[in-house]
Amino acid sequence: MGGLHAIPLSICITLLFAINGEAVTPRETLEIIIGVGAPSSPPPEFQDCPPPPPPPCPPPPSTKPPSRKPPPPPSPSLSPPPPPPPPSPRPPKPPQTPSPPGGFFDGFANMLQQRDFKVIQAFKNKVTSDPTGITKTWKGKNICDYQGFICDVVPDVKQRGIAGVNFNNRNLYGPNLTLTEFLTGLKDIAFFHANSNNFTGSIPADIGTLRYLLELDLSNNKFTGSFPYQVLHAKKLVFLDLRFNTFSGVVHPDVFLLDLDLLFINNNNFKQTLPESLGSTTALYLTLANNHFIGEISKSIGRAAKTLQEVLFLNNQLTGCLPYEIGLLKKSTVFDVGFNDLTGPIPHSFQCLEKMELLNLAHNKFYNEVPEAVCNLPELSNFTVSYNYFTQVGPRCRELIKKEILDVKMNCILDLPNQRSPTDCARFFSNLPSCPDKKSLTYIPCSKGYSSNDQLEASNVQWATPSPAPAPLWRSYGALSPN
Repeated sequence: MGGLHAIPLSICITLLFAINGEAVTPRETLEIIIGVGAPSSPPPEFQDCPPPPPPPCPPPPSTKPPSRKPPPPPSPSLSPPPPPPPPSPRPPKPPQTPSPPGGFFDGFANMLQQRDFKVIQAFKNKVTSDPTGITKTWKGKNICDYQGFICDVVPDVKQRGIAGVNFNNRNLYGPNLTLTEFLTGLKDIAFFHANSNNFTGSIPADIGTLRYLLELDLSNNKFTGSFPYQVLHAKKLVFLDLRFNTFSGVVHPDVFLLDLDLLFINNNNFKQTLPESLGSTTALYLTLANNHFIGEISKSIGRAAKTLQEVLFLNNQLTGCLPYEIGLLKKSTVFDVGFNDLTGPIPHSFQCLEKMELLNLAHNKFYNEVPEAVCNLPELSNFTVSYNYFTQVGPRCRELIKKEILDVKMNCILDLPNQRSPTDCARFFSNLPSCPDKKSLTYIPCSKGYSSNDQLEASNVQWATPSPAPAPLWRSYGALSPN
C-alpha cells in the first residue's frame, strides 16, 4: 500500500530518460551523446576587401577565382578527436519514499484512510441539512474520529480503515442525497446503518463488490420504485432492513434465498402472493407486516423449521386457511397473522409449537374452538384470538384468560363477556368459509398422527414441566416502529 518505488535509470542510447521534466526519445538521446543535438555554424563566405588602411589591398582579382589550398589529409595513424561530452541531463526527481507500516501518507495514517476521506468529503457536499451537526466533525485527516464512522483493521491489509457507518436517526437531507459512489466507495465496510434519513435514488448496482458487507439498514428513508434487486448481489449479507420506505410491486423471490439472519421489509407497498421461495429463508427474524400481501400463506414455510424464530405477517390481505406446516416451526417464539382475512379452525399442528411465546391470530375470521392443547403450550405468555368467530374454550384456556395471557374478546363464546352480538355470529355461520384440505387441519406432526376428534384435550400432548420462561424479547416487533 506504500508510495512510489524508485526505478534506476542508465544513461545510454537505448533508454528513455527525462531532461527538464520531458521525455527524451532514443533518437534525441543519440544526438545529445554525439554532440550534434544543435545545428553547426554556417561556413564563412568570401568577402570583399575592406577599405584601406591598415592592411594593403590585395591585388585585383583575376578572371580565374583564387584557389584555396586544401587541408592536408589526416594522418592514418591518428584517431579523430573525441566528440565533446553531452550536456549533463537534469537528474529525475527522486521517487517518494514508501510510507512504512503505521506511518503517514500525505498526512493520513495510510492510503485506505486517504481514499475514504475523499469519498466522505464528496458525500458531505451533498448534505444540505444536518440537524444533529454530525458533518461538522468531518474535518481533518483523522477520519477515525469522524462521528458516524467506525474504524477497524481491514483483514487482508492489516491497516485501519472505515469498517462501518452508523447514521441512524441523523435526518440528513440533500436534494440529491443518494448512495451512489458513497456506499460502494467505502470499500471495506462491514455494516451500513442509515435508519431515519432522507436517502433517495437506488441502491448501487455494484454493491456486490463490497467484500465484507454483512449488514444493510436503509429503513425509514425516501426510497421508491420496485424492490431493489441490487441487494441480491450482496451475497454476504446477514441483515437486510428495507422497512418504512415506499417500495412497491413484488418482492424478488430470490431475496428469500439469501443467507440472512434478519429480513425486514415491512411498511412498504408490496402487493403479491407469498412466493414458494418463502420456505427457503434462513432468517431467524422475518417481518413482512403492513404491506399488501394477498392469497394464502405458502405451505413451504415448514421448510424454515430449523431457523425461523419470529415471523410477522400482520396487517396484510392474506386469505385462506392456515397450513398445518406452521406447526413444524419448532424453534418459533413469535407468530403473528393479526389483521388479515384468514379463516378456518386453528390447525391442531399448532400444539407442536413448544417454544411459542407470542401467538397472535386476532382480527381474522377463524372459528370453532380454541384448542386446549395450544393453550397448554409451555412457554406461551401472550395468546390473542380477539375479533374472530370462536365459539368454545376449554378449562385450560379459561385459566389463561384469568391470567390475562389469552384474549378472546369479540368472538361468539356465549358465556363470556365482550363478545359479538348473536346476530353478527349467526350471519357469519350462515355462510361459513371452508378449508380445501380439512384432513390436514387435524394432522399433528410432532406425534406423526391425526387427531380423531375436532376438540383436542390437553392430555393429548404430554409436556415436561417447563422451567420459568425468560422475559420474551420479541425483536421483530421493534421493526414496527420506524426508528
